[in-house]
Amino acid sequence: MTTANGTTTRIAKASFGTRALALLIDVLGLVIVETIIASILYGGNLNGPEPFGLIVALAYFVYFWSASGGGQTLGMKSLNIKVVKADGSMLDHIGAFIRFGGFVVSCVALFIGLIWAAFDAQGQGWHDKIAGTYVVRA
Repeated sequence: MTTANGTTTRIAKASFGTRALALLIDVLGLVIVETIIASILYGGNLNGPEPFGLIVALAYFVYFWSASGGGQTLGMKSLNIKVVKADGSMLDHIGAFIRFGGFVVSCVALFIGLIWAAFDAQGQGWHDKIAGTYVVRA
């Protein structure tokens, strides 16, 4: 990563396994919350409207990946990792939204964009490359 004065710093990037476990924690939490909300709003019909889960996930990830949420989802916080921009600063809501768009693309492409982080020299998935982010140890 490059600092404001142009010097390069080495920040310990999170391992693929740690990132995957944090995402699993987040997904499990989101499924529980979405199920509760859908059962309340849609009278026991747990399917609800099609984009409901996507909207909940969008709100969750954009908030927590941004500076408002400290760059850490609940899963990331439990494993002591966070999302930062290439210069080490926190994402704003627009940057987090762009990262979420890349995350959706990564998932739709048979999760190849997420798995990419395991083999990338910089430890970045497609969504990280699109948004110019890294997942580092907090």
